[in-house]
Amino acid sequence: MKQFLLVFIGGGFGSVMRYLLSRLLNSPETGIPYGTFAANVLGSLFIGIILGLAARNEMLSTNQTLLLATGFCGGFTTFSTFAYENHALLKAGDMLSFSIYTIISFTLAIFAVWFGSWLVKFF
Repeated sequence: MKQFLLVFIGGGFGSVMRYLLSRLLNSPETGIPYGTFAANVLGSLFIGIILGLAARNEMLSTNQTLLLATGFCGGFTTFSTFAYENHALLKAGDMLSFSIYTIISFTLAIFAVWFGSWLVKFF
């Protein structure tokens, strides 16, 4: 039961942080969802660091990993919003923004996981 609560608390906090970031960075004028982009790339960096720490000499416990990786990062990042925003760009006929947003999001998110894992070597 404790593990469910840890995921719940982490997920709630991550979701609120994503909402705040989206409110701060998303702009209807540009049409590009910078808040979602930032949350997904930052969340990828965070999960790389968190899982890197968990794997490195067991620096994080299972419960800490559940709270931070499964809970916080799961709530902070959002594939469903990313998919919806891409759908909206396609529906608007904005193929250029769709292409740039999709390619850069995937590329930077994967790089951020790698970079986070790499950073852990220096802790």
